[in-house]
Amino acid sequence: MALTENKSMTENKDLMENTTSALSATGNFIHAYIQEDLKGRLNQLRTRFPPEPNGYLHIGSAKAVCINYGMAELYGGVCNLRFDDTNPVKEDVEYVNSIIEDIKWLGFDLGDRVYYASDYFDKLYECAVELIKKGAAYVCDLSAEEVRQYRRSLNEPGLKSPYRNRSAEENLELFRRMKDGEFPDGSRTLRAKIDMASSNINMRDPVIYRIAHATHHNTGDKWCIYPMYDFAHPLEDAIEGITHSLCSIEFEDHRPLYDWFIEHLDFPVRPRQIEFAKLIVSNTIMGKRYLRQLVENGEVDGWDDPRMVTLSGLRRRGYTPRAIRSFLERVGVSKAESLVDIAFLEHCAREDLKPAAKVLMAVLDPVRLVIDNYPEDQTEMLTIENNPENPDLGARQVAFSRELYIEREDFMENAPNKFYRLSPGKEVRFKGAYFLTCTHCVKDADGAVTEIHCVYDPATKSGSGFEGRKVKGTVHWVCARTAVPIQARLFDYLVYTDDSEQGFTRNPNSLTVIDGAMAEAAVTETVVGDSLQFMRNGYYCQDSRYSKPGALVFNRTVALKSSFKL
Repeated sequence: MALTENKSMTENKDLMENTTSALSATGNFIHAYIQEDLKGRLNQLRTRFPPEPNGYLHIGSAKAVCINYGMAELYGGVCNLRFDDTNPVKEDVEYVNSIIEDIKWLGFDLGDRVYYASDYFDKLYECAVELIKKGAAYVCDLSAEEVRQYRRSLNEPGLKSPYRNRSAEENLELFRRMKDGEFPDGSRTLRAKIDMASSNINMRDPVIYRIAHATHHNTGDKWCIYPMYDFAHPLEDAIEGITHSLCSIEFEDHRPLYDWFIEHLDFPVRPRQIEFAKLIVSNTIMGKRYLRQLVENGEVDGWDDPRMVTLSGLRRRGYTPRAIRSFLERVGVSKAESLVDIAFLEHCAREDLKPAAKVLMAVLDPVRLVIDNYPEDQTEMLTIENNPENPDLGARQVAFSRELYIEREDFMENAPNKFYRLSPGKEVRFKGAYFLTCTHCVKDADGAVTEIHCVYDPATKSGSGFEGRKVKGTVHWVCARTAVPIQARLFDYLVYTDDSEQGFTRNPNSLTVIDGAMAEAAVTETVVGDSLQFMRNGYYCQDSRYSKPGALVFNRTVALKSSFKL
């Protein structure tokens, strides 16, 4: 893994230097706001990415990462990574570490700008006390369900809490006792006193502190009250001097509350919140609750299962940060939500891997082939290019001998006219080797082909310059004498988008494991993190969890072809 991480860091540095992101170029609406502010009130752009450490980042999270870091990079500003660790019940250091790893993998430099909401708990408590003193917050004894009932619906004004008019002195005393752990979870909250008749539900006296007797990953047992996100987030932005809070569209209705807290606490910095459409990709589920359920129920192989659209899952599957950023750049930034076909993400992966991946030969469903007129004890080394479209990747030596493996589907005993692979009497080119003509096959008692027999023409060695000999088919192969057994893991969509109540259907056939595949010897030279193409089969990478020397496991990133059209 260390080799892979070092390689990734080098590649990602190049990525940052060479990629101009359309997410941070002049094509999206956010620029108008930023350019207006930089011409007026601001000297430097400051953005932030504030994930809650309660799960792994996914492809949708990557959009927010690229927008916030990309904008800061483009305008010579800075971006803070700030963990919204205000809910200790769901958070874990595992998620903190995974988020840091994913952002670095995407190609962004965190520098020394990694912060935690918990860094500000003392300051946030002081802010809450200040609101109480101003008569803008009160301790409420209603249960969570009662709070929801009192807020009522958008069609009618909410009802004021019977505890809304407590004196500042009483509220300060109760809030102190909440902090000191005198009350059980759920028994009291601190609420902002705003407007129970507001047409915006978020402004109807929102809860800003709740009691939770839980150990925090960063502060331990110091606190038993924790701020709510809507209270903590704007104040943390103001404390850090954030100029632009770039967030997804579901926070648009929260913007008045964001501004209310900053205004009522007299912060000198007034960040501007700008919302953009979430990324919605077909045949995927990105809700953390559902992803967590899949992991905890053992329905997937962990948060990095290659069928998941978490960044760690995509990385394990063989997607590169370059492909993901290209996808996000081309999807673009807008206010209106739209569904993006997952085939476009796969297209970006193919486009990225095609010129960069070495092309090796592997046979997933092997059948033995014997060249009857080839010397039994001879093994020759053939020179085959590593990538026909990229000469810079060089060439390699591949062993060729009397016995080979080919794909079972490349032979048909009674073939139709346009079958351009092996069948009795038909001549076919073997990649980088010779022309072979099939003579017959051997079957078992059930009629299954167990062995194919051919003869070869020594005059047709690849690169020897023979004239007038043309065949329409080319077959890939693996030398039986040097073949390396591998396991191949093929993935389909974990879910299918549909019109059901949930909006998706689970796919019971999302994983196919192929044991007994054979690959050429060069496959042992690959390491976790390398991308390669198995000729005519697809793009693959070694699995970071299961692959080991002597038992190589390869994940298919994407197939070679798709019906997707730009």
